[in-house]
Amino acid sequence: MESGGSPQPPQLDPLESFPQKNLEPGDIAVLVLYFLFVLAVGLWSTVKTKRDTVRGYFLAGGDMMWLPVGASLFASNIGSGHFIGLAGSGASVGISVTAYEFNGLFSVLMLSWIFLPIYIAGQVDMYAGAIFIQQSLHLDLYLAIVGLLAITALYTVAGFAAVGGMEGLKEKYFLALASNQSANGSCGLPREDAFHIFRDPVTSDLPWPGILFGMSIPSLWYWCTDQVIVQRSLAAKNLSHAKGGSLMAAYLKILPLFLMVFPGMVSRVLFPDQVACAHPEICQKVCSNSFGCSDIAYPKLVLELLPTGLRGLMMAVMVAALMSSLTSIFNSASTIFTMDLWNHIRPRASERELMVVGRVFVILLVLVSILWIPVVQASQGGQLFIYIQSISSYLQPPVAVVFIMGCFWKRANEKGAFSGLILGLLLGLIRLILDFIYAQPRCDQPDERPAVVKYIHYLYFSMILSAATLITVSTVSWLTEPPSEEMVSRLTWFTRHDPVVQKEQVPPEIPLPPTISQNGTPEATSASIQFEIVQENMSKTHNCDVTPKQSKVVKAILWLCGMENKGKEEPSSKAEPILISLEESPTVKTLLDINCIVCITCAIFLWGYFA
Repeated sequence: MESGGSPQPPQLDPLESFPQKNLEPGDIAVLVLYFLFVLAVGLWSTVKTKRDTVRGYFLAGGDMMWLPVGASLFASNIGSGHFIGLAGSGASVGISVTAYEFNGLFSVLMLSWIFLPIYIAGQVDMYAGAIFIQQSLHLDLYLAIVGLLAITALYTVAGFAAVGGMEGLKEKYFLALASNQSANGSCGLPREDAFHIFRDPVTSDLPWPGILFGMSIPSLWYWCTDQVIVQRSLAAKNLSHAKGGSLMAAYLKILPLFLMVFPGMVSRVLFPDQVACAHPEICQKVCSNSFGCSDIAYPKLVLELLPTGLRGLMMAVMVAALMSSLTSIFNSASTIFTMDLWNHIRPRASERELMVVGRVFVILLVLVSILWIPVVQASQGGQLFIYIQSISSYLQPPVAVVFIMGCFWKRANEKGAFSGLILGLLLGLIRLILDFIYAQPRCDQPDERPAVVKYIHYLYFSMILSAATLITVSTVSWLTEPPSEEMVSRLTWFTRHDPVVQKEQVPPEIPLPPTISQNGTPEATSASIQFEIVQENMSKTHNCDVTPKQSKVVKAILWLCGMENKGKEEPSSKAEPILISLEESPTVKTLLDINCIVCITCAIFLWGYFA
């Protein structure tokens, strides 16, 4: 006999990552409104700026105040890799990954106090800032940062309340085991040193010598030499505003521990069956990654704790942060390839050609990034943030060491730098390839990797790589001729105050008369050939003034891409470097120095408290 009662709700799968927590209509409405706003800002900046010129697309003016400089530094650094990766590593191994953030705090201060004066004195031709930052920063980026911090703080407080505060977290984190945890197995167990940054130098996941020394070199490379970061500081009005921006970014670097790492640990306590899954088959069912599901800790906490509307807003600002980070990387990579490589290969490339090359290069970067996703999933036990740092430890130390030696040792020369880079990059690529070939086994599998991969931690390898590069650069530089005084003038820390030497204008070369070939006919010289090519190109340009009529669809696509056809095309011109002043007000300089000391003191306290 059938019951007349209401139908029973469907049974939920306890291993489902996000059961019935999809975005609801209210969340979708918030998402749509946010992206309509972003689209309006983008179209406004498109109309306002000259994106059809190389300078308009790649450059921004050097007139940013300290607040937007600091915000752009923080936003360029913090992306989805931090929110997902830091929270995932916190859920998996504890607070040790916070060392990367605290280490970066010192490095971003070194950028403005040590390296930026060298860049300014040497008139570094750094393309200072993407057009995204100059035009959209005041609205889109501020909104994303404030939204991220505010909403993250909201669910952090809610999460801590759910687990009983910090004391409750310290107690319950070690009890957060998946229900499918084997009684005799060690897979999925929390680390005993989960609440310590400094860990055993041999058996731990992040050994303390590697944190102090091996982590610092890649950090210096990222914060002090990488164009994505340096160009934000070079967009400042002057050195004081650049220092103020670095200070703001340094203080903000304290937040990831409380807004990303701790929430990841809270997520493990609240949802152990999913976040702390221990069996490969179950992990594959939960998150499609048999190595572990710790990287779902952040989205799991957001979708479970936040109410309707706030979930959509959080998704919106997360995507905005992702777009900011990707825009910074893609713009900088496109700028380097187009202005430094392609312009060198084709020095007479037109404006349109450079614009097309820059956009095609961005598309290629996107395709490579998509194809690389499976590699990321299977690396470093499924921990996204640790994978990123391991790759950095294999490739960045040689570049950082060469750059640092060039800034602080006048005897370093081109041959030494080239030899050090080649050796360091070869060693790093060998280790990188070995890591790809011999992937880290799962917890329940024997580790049969070669000793160089199994026993040498990637932070220790960073130290070895740095030492090898340092010895090579020093040896080769000492055994070869030193650079001249003119070559190092205003390009090192010790020569940054050298007087500026104005280069003499080189008079144009007088074309040589044509030579007579053996058969008696005039033979053209290289100068005359080049002149004829120029004449031919000019005639072709004049003949192409009358362009065929384009459809409205083609015109709309060209307008959206910033490549409107405006008739006669002007040859590309080299963009002038944007220079900021080394002069500082004594009062402002003193206040900034005191603030820097306070910031460093806070960082040292945090290191000591959590070490």
